[in-house]
Amino acid sequence: MSNPRSLARTLGLGYVVIFVIANIIGSGVFKKIAPMAAELQSSSWILLVWVVGGIITLFGALSNAELAGMLADTGGDFVYLRKIYNRFFSFLYGWSLFAVIQTATISSLAYVLTQSLNSIIVIPDILPALNDFTIGGIFFPFRDFGIKLTAILVIMLLTLLNMSGLRSGAWTGKAIFFIVCAGLAVIIIAGLTTDAPRPERFMDVRELGSGAVTLSSFYTAMLAAFWAYQGWVSVGFIGGEIKDAKANIPKGIAIGVFVVIVVYLLVNLAYMRVMSIPDLVQVHEAGNQIAAVEVVRSLWGKGGVLFISVLILITTLGCLNASILTGSRPYFAMSRDRLFFSGIGKLNRHNVPGNSLLWQGIWASVLVLSGTFDQLTDMLIFAVYIFYGATATGVFILRRRMPDAHRPYKVPGYPVITALFVLFCVGLFINTIITQPREALIGLTLILAGIPVYFIFRKRNSRVSDD
Repeated sequence: MSNPRSLARTLGLGYVVIFVIANIIGSGVFKKIAPMAAELQSSSWILLVWVVGGIITLFGALSNAELAGMLADTGGDFVYLRKIYNRFFSFLYGWSLFAVIQTATISSLAYVLTQSLNSIIVIPDILPALNDFTIGGIFFPFRDFGIKLTAILVIMLLTLLNMSGLRSGAWTGKAIFFIVCAGLAVIIIAGLTTDAPRPERFMDVRELGSGAVTLSSFYTAMLAAFWAYQGWVSVGFIGGEIKDAKANIPKGIAIGVFVVIVVYLLVNLAYMRVMSIPDLVQVHEAGNQIAAVEVVRSLWGKGGVLFISVLILITTLGCLNASILTGSRPYFAMSRDRLFFSGIGKLNRHNVPGNSLLWQGIWASVLVLSGTFDQLTDMLIFAVYIFYGATATGVFILRRRMPDAHRPYKVPGYPVITALFVLFCVGLFINTIITQPREALIGLTLILAGIPVYFIFRKRNSRVSDD
């Protein structure tokens, strides 16, 4: 029997850097400053959250990059966790990607993209009589059904695009990336050079020593920052398609995350230079507003609103496209390892995992109906940082287990940097259970649902082996 076809290694370092940035910069840079303002009530504390969130993300990325250099292959952390722990734990991660982490990311991005589209072209409400229909008093699948249905259509259209071949999806991402960079540069320059008076208490560093912000509220605000930084790990999912992956993945992750940190700091400084903290809190309390839109409205009026709405739409489209492209690869790797449905591991005539992309799109569409943007993002951040912490712990394990293994890249500042990241993941886990038990419970339930699924596949595989 002939061997299954392999993925082609066609992507270089430049694309890896672009891909990391495109996976990260999405809706968070436009929306998440408002909930931070409501939680912290201080521009200095908000900026500190972005700095600390970026540093923690960079620590995690640097730790992950050492594993990527050693174990680069399609599937990313799924492959790493199998090597570090066992097939069960790696399956649980892959299952969690499918059940909540990657698919909820896709759902959240599609939701924001459609909201931006709605500010340009009003999307009619559909089935308004079912707005109050609820499942357990938590989920309202038919609320804003017109927007949700449009989000589902966007997910499936981009899924079909990526099923047509990697290069078409990759070039779409590159084009969107350069448009987004130009748009964010305009906002940064306009915000930081405006002649408007500085808002009261703008960057008053004395607030950092006031004691008004607790560790718990700081952690809660960090959930918003981590959503904005989420996505850096996705490049590992396509390790089998990157040239010289053991060198290019670590470099690409480190460079990409550092660039995003700088961009986020500048963008949020521009926001707070234009709008006061009370104004940003009002945006959060309104529920249906986006902070970036209100900032640009203050600068340029209605024309500015159209500009920022289009930019948010394009930015989110780029991040959504990148998330769909990479997200299907772990399920492909799981299927090749006989830990998922066999059809998921097949390449289509364009040499991409078409079935994996299709099923990912279907489940992400179901999640669109399950909740609000904030429900989805808080749930997936809680879930993903369980595995981020476990992956970073693997750096310690493999340093001890495989001391002589070739490491093209090593974590700088080891073991301090990796240890700090792991400790932070533990703190985030505990704080989310205390402060947001509903999102934590839903996330844990979806993760643990993978346990019986694993044993079903293991039993089936043992039966096949016996035959």
